[in-house]
Amino acid sequence: MTSKTALPPMSRRSLCRSSILAALGAGITGSSSPLSAQAGDAPQGPVNTRDKFHGCIAGVYVGSSMGAAVEGWDWQRIQKEYGTLEKLLPYHHYQGTTDWVREPGTTEDGVERQKLMIKAILDKQDRVSAEDVRQAWVKYMNPNAPGVISEPFEGTLLAIARTPVPAADIGKYCDYAGLISLSRSCHSIGLINAGDIAAAIEDVHDVGQLYNTANSRAVRWAEVTVVAIAAATRPAATADSVLGAIFDNVDRGDTRFFKEMGIRRELDQGLKKTQACKDFREMREKFASIYNCTGIPYSNSFANEVVTKAVCIFRMTQGNTWEAMKAAVNMGRDTDCLAAVAAGISGALAGASSIPEALIRQADHATSVNPHTCCKLTIRETSDALYGAFKARIARMKDFIRQMDAE
Repeated sequence: MTSKTALPPMSRRSLCRSSILAALGAGITGSSSPLSAQAGDAPQGPVNTRDKFHGCIAGVYVGSSMGAAVEGWDWQRIQKEYGTLEKLLPYHHYQGTTDWVREPGTTEDGVERQKLMIKAILDKQDRVSAEDVRQAWVKYMNPNAPGVISEPFEGTLLAIARTPVPAADIGKYCDYAGLISLSRSCHSIGLINAGDIAAAIEDVHDVGQLYNTANSRAVRWAEVTVVAIAAATRPAATADSVLGAIFDNVDRGDTRFFKEMGIRRELDQGLKKTQACKDFREMREKFASIYNCTGIPYSNSFANEVVTKAVCIFRMTQGNTWEAMKAAVNMGRDTDCLAAVAAGISGALAGASSIPEALIRQADHATSVNPHTCCKLTIRETSDALYGAFKARIARMKDFIRQMDAE
């Protein structure tokens, strides 16, 4: 990338075209107050794949829990009460249905959604389909979770999942189209397909049918998240190559709709509008004139708004996980989902070393005392389990290549 603020020539590039075999050939390696803390140092030198997995999950979990405390607030209120929010706070969701005040660091509905996808991946030790994730819902989702730690509509979807209705049809019965539900929770689909952009797109379209109709805008916006993560986990990835991969791969179509109303167009407009922004304070004012819907259910939470902002934050912070997280939670509106996308993509590129370790520990503690979550693994246990599933997938692919290339 030529500079921090210059818009890269994304659509003209042909980046990251190699198959998963490129990842095989590159060699995949593994190896203060509890509520606020100083950031760690940015990573020096290459970040190995195991740490990229950890950074992605840490970015999502810590970012989601920090943003949840101010979800739905406008940025003026956040600034008035906290200046710059950079700590974990207790919070209360779903007022009127539960009196549960969450421990600082408690994750929310989007992470529960993600945890169920992770459960499906760990059970299969491979890529997953809508049917695989449906089975994880039935097996692991707490039936009392909807309206307490999950969105109320997820109770309806779980009830349908318990019937013979095909998994690919369940999303047709969700009342809300176009939401961020999938885009902010599908990171593990990008991780199990690390380096394999085409497979990540294929899988998010399949799994996305649990929440949306096939090929809907919400599903196509989720392409951005999984493409960015699959590209970021490549060994030689940079912020520039991730942005290039997004523009080279998402929303591919030749109709007038795709060209004039598509995802790449909206991302390009957002990036151009914010290319001179040096911090989130400038960026949130730029976006205030574009995304300001109110008065309808989930008015802050449409995928096009949240993902566009996340990509712009990623570009502005050059993939620094902690800086992306802080920018997102201070942006206003759907702060927890925005942090999940921006910090999750950044973590997949740069790892978790910039996130204050005390915040990770507090998020793990909050998970351990959460009575409603479907999984109490720590962030490191979760990311290492996903990394193990990815390595198992790679091992099977290597074995298949050896068998077929034996002559």
